[in-house]
Amino acid sequence: MKFGITDSFQCSYLPEKKERLLVYVGNGNSNSAMDYETMLEAGFRRSGDQIYRPQCLGCDACHSLRLEVDKFTPSRSQKRVLKRNQDVVSRLSRYDKPKYYDLYQHYISERHRDGGMYPPTPEQYTHFIYNNWAQPVFMELTLNDKLIAVAVTDELPNSLSALYTFFDPDMDDRSLGILSILEQIKKTKELGKQYLYLGYQIDSCTKMNYKQNFLPNEQYINHSWICFQKKHN
Repeated sequence: MKFGITDSFQCSYLPEKKERLLVYVGNGNSNSAMDYETMLEAGFRRSGDQIYRPQCLGCDACHSLRLEVDKFTPSRSQKRVLKRNQDVVSRLSRYDKPKYYDLYQHYISERHRDGGMYPPTPEQYTHFIYNNWAQPVFMELTLNDKLIAVAVTDELPNSLSALYTFFDPDMDDRSLGILSILEQIKKTKELGKQYLYLGYQIDSCTKMNYKQNFLPNEQYINHSWICFQKKHN
């Protein structure tokens, strides 16, 4: 396998830090879903075609987090989210739809004007969501036939990997981000897969540390998966 290391740049999650990435550049053959799952098992993620893992100088704040779905037990607050959203319908679509981009555009414009994904464009959406080895799937949530959330997910031989979730920013009371993860856990079980990967857990970043509330979870620390039965920060 071949890898490259990027130059350091401003960290997206910890403004006082510099970020550097270890980037997978292939093994001489075309990538496949199986290749990507192997990289997930080593703490990597993807954005578009780029498969990467933080390789920062003097910082190891980012820990890849996954759930072994058959062991997951929802907390009381997560059960309340499920109860509050009993009228929401979830389904898995294997095809992109124009209304997904419309919701994505609304979400980014309302929630992430200060981020690198603003302003959203169809080209930026496509470059971020798609890769050259597998079609992502789309967990869509609807309320009274209105699309309110989409969780873009990679389907792999032994797992699902959550890529990005966007939702109606005017429905804060629904906790749609949490609901989307709960629905992805349910779908992972239904498909007979072992793990749901949730990206990076960053304890000191309020936007990223909610993932540790899904328990038990495993975090990739010092090249090993460590199981946490409760929050550790």
